[in-house]
Amino acid sequence: RTLAEAGEYKVKCITVQPGQSLSLQYHHHRAEHWVVVRGQALVQIGDIEYLTRAGEYKFIPLKEKHRLTCVGDEELVLIEVQCGDYLGEDDIVRLSDIYERV
Repeated sequence: RTLAEAGEYKVKCITVQPGQSLSLQYHHHRAEHWVVVRGQALVQIGDIEYLTRAGEYKFIPLKEKHRLTCVGDEELVLIEVQCGDYLGEDDIVRLSDIYERV
């Protein structure tokens, strides 16, 4: 859900259930900052995966492939700050998606 939005930034709260993940994707027009609020995330940036816990942060550069997976038994809650010249949902390039979205 979107918490705030203005011009060149958007702030979202993202929740992911245990064992679930977002698509492997990248963006042409925005970078993202991810802060884990609750739970544990496996954050893939490029070809490297980082175990990221509550209170920890990861930066996703423009055009870098990335994925978010909830690991552990607790729901993952993450704050995402998008920064860029275009923040539309159609700027998602999915490389792999378990839900078969395009």
